[in-house]
Formats: sequence, C-alpha cells, structure tokens
Amino acid sequence: MVSDDEIDHGRRRFLTTATTVIGGIGAACVATPFVVSWLPSARAQALGAPIEIDISKLEPGAQMTVEWRGQPVWVINRTEQMLSTLDVLTEQLRDPNSDVEQQPEYAKNPHRSIKPEYFVAVGLCTHLGCVPTYRPDLGGIDAAWPGGFYCPCHGSKYDLAGRVYKGVPAPTNLPIPPHRYLNDDVILIGENSEAK
Repeated sequence: MVSDDEIDHGRRRFLTTATTVIGGIGAACVATPFVVSWLPSARAQALGAPIEIDISKLEPGAQMTVEWRGQPVWVINRTEQMLSTLDVLTEQLRDPNSDVEQQPEYAKNPHRSIKPEYFVAVGLCTHLGCVPTYRPDLGGIDAAWPGGFYCPCHGSKYDLAGRVYKGVPAPTNLPIPPHRYLNDDVILIGENSEAK
C-alpha cells in the first residue's frame, strides 16, 4: 500500500488538469463539424447579404443594374423633367398611391423613394417575372409615352416611379427593396432606412 508521503499531489493535479484540457480540446474538435454544418453556406449568406452600391458616377437620367438575392435591382438617377411627369399620370395608373404593399413605408410616396432623384426597384415585371426595359425617352412606346419601364413580353408598362398602368397584365407596382443611404454616394440594398 502507498502512503500519503509517497503520492506526488502536484503531479496528480497537473495530470488531472492536462487530461481535462486535452479532453475539452478533443470534444471541441469533434463538435466543430456538427456546429459548422448548421450554419448557412457561403452562397446562401451571399444571396441574402446586403450590398453596397456606389452611385457617385451615375449621371442624371442614367440607370445602373446590380444583383441582390438573385434579382436585378435598378438604381436610376431621375432628372427634374422625369420627376415632373409623376404627378401628371395618376389617373392612368392602377395603384398611384402605392396602397398595395410593394415598398417599405419610407418609400410610400409619389416618387416611391427616399430621395426623389434616386429610384431603387427590383427590376422584375410583376406579371410573370420578365425584365422590363428602361425607356426614359419621350414618345418611345407611343406618342403619349412620358418615359418609364416597358415589358416587351406581354406589354406591361410602369411609370418612372415603377407604378403600373391600368389595362396591362401586370397586377402591381414594381417592388422596392429595403435600402438606405450610407452617405450621399453609397446606397446599401438589403437594410431598411430610418427615414419616414
């Protein structure tokens, strides 16, 4: 039998602590693949992640298209002349006041945007998901055309605020994605603004 004088208590504490630490590291190594498998893939994270758009070089009247969540998102720098057409068209539009929830609350106004000059919208026709063309040219579709978006697949038309005309197949206005301004030159698509 071993006496208490012959037992090295310091060594015993060291071995117990070392065994516990090694066992903890081993458990963490074994658990890591299981925990990682529950996280979304890089592709899934990229599809849902907000994106920053630099609009500093977007000329008045010009359009840029970016991809967010696998959808085209348009940013258009509208001119004063373009904005002046928005109030004139209300009788020709199906939902001129944006009563159908296709936009965040801060974009529920006649220009459907945070800043009147910049229009941000998902560029998919609300009829069958085709991509309308940007037609800012006056008289480009017919003699009375004030400019807007035209879906050549089935003839749906939208004004320069993405509001759908009456008598076309598209049922609702173009959706406005959540977005906010990080500064005067950068828009963040995918996060709501605090603007009211």
